[in-house]
Amino acid sequence: MQEEIDGLPQRAKDKHKENKKFFQQLKKKPPRHLDLQMQELHEEEFQKTDCLSCANCCKTTGPLFTNKDIERISKYLKLKPQQFIDQYLRIDEDNDYVLQEVPCAFLAPDNYCIIYDVRPKACSEFPHTNRKDFHKISNLTMKNVAICPAAFRIVEEMKRRALKS
Repeated sequence: MQEEIDGLPQRAKDKHKENKKFFQQLKKKPPRHLDLQMQELHEEEFQKTDCLSCANCCKTTGPLFTNKDIERISKYLKLKPQQFIDQYLRIDEDNDYVLQEVPCAFLAPDNYCIIYDVRPKACSEFPHTNRKDFHKISNLTMKNVAICPAAFRIVEEMKRRALKS
């Protein structure tokens, strides 16, 4: 798995132009059942993918934290929301709360998340390949294929199926 993760940024870079063109076409004329297709691809891939053997998302990127996330997680950690913010978060250039540093402070050595039950919404939805109106998040997906082997495989399968139809 580590070999696949290590090679992922280059593989994503090699596919960048092809993916960009594909997503531009998708945005112009999304297939009628795109969200259903994406849900199926997502489910098929995650039946085969063990995120605990990877956790690259937790090791290399940080999620956005909404106010609801902050309230929920700080309560779980028995901290005041401001204490949680001061200890773990910073405000980024888009004025969003993000982790002060990566890897995520809540990632245990065995790749388990110690706040899994109350994790941020962005974490629970990652890599967003089953999101409604999928064609509207192509920029996010382009970033995620360089981070998540499953997202990379989903996009490749999506392109393969599109060529068949």
